Amino acid sequence: MSCQIDYQAPADLLAGRVILVTGAGDGIGRAAALAYARHGATVILLGRTIAKLEKVYDEIEAAGGPQPAIFPLNFEGATLKDYQDMAETLDKEFGRLDGLLHNAGLLGRLTPFEQYNPELWEQVMQVNFNGPIWMTQALLPLLKASQDASVIFTSSSVGRKGRAYWGAYAVSKFATEGFVEVLAEEVEHLGSLRVNSLNPGATRTQMRKTAYPAENPDTLRTPNEIIPTYLWLMGPESRGHNGERFDAQPPRT
Repeated sequence: MSCQIDYQAPADLLAGRVILVTGAGDGIGRAAALAYARHGATVILLGRTIAKLEKVYDEIEAAGGPQPAIFPLNFEGATLKDYQDMAETLDKEFGRLDGLLHNAGLLGRLTPFEQYNPELWEQVMQVNFNGPIWMTQALLPLLKASQDASVIFTSSSVGRKGRAYWGAYAVSKFATEGFVEVLAEEVEHLGSLRVNSLNPGATRTQMRKTAYPAENPDTLRTPNEIIPTYLWLMGPESRGHNGERFDAQPPRT
């Protein structure tokens, strides 16, 4: 589906909604958080670097958006209790969650599997898959308390068709795609909660630069240029789409 790639979001698209964004300190997460706030959402900024989150917080306030919240958390060291504590805090503060964007991610290393470091493998799987799914479990009651909630898991082209040397990153994204299908079927009967995956595509981010150091970044779209799909999926017009795979930009030729 590509209609959402050029989506023109109304100014009040997310008015009154409470949306949590992981990895909100920079890159795509920052762009999404700013866009959600610009369209009326109260955004919960989650990430591991408080200084970056505070900068995004200040940008939202300066632009006149609803007052955001900061929630520092590092998936690498987070425990099940941390996710439960987070859910309790958000429940007291907001009583529900209307949106959850899982954007935080770790590349690991591009290397033959034969040489892949097992500790790094575990680390990538923890940040990209284990952490996000247990966080989602803890937040499900808050998402179910919403009249219209959307959960977006960030995927990748290497999570839809395996590619040599992408190791744990690709495997974590394959696992993510599978989990989206499982959870989507489990919540289908609710009608008020949808779960989808989104592949941002080749975007001008630090992760992309690390993966492709020789690539000219000027040939890539910026995070702001791929945000229409993030808005469409988080807004009410994507209701009825559940357990589907989306792309934030056309395939590169």
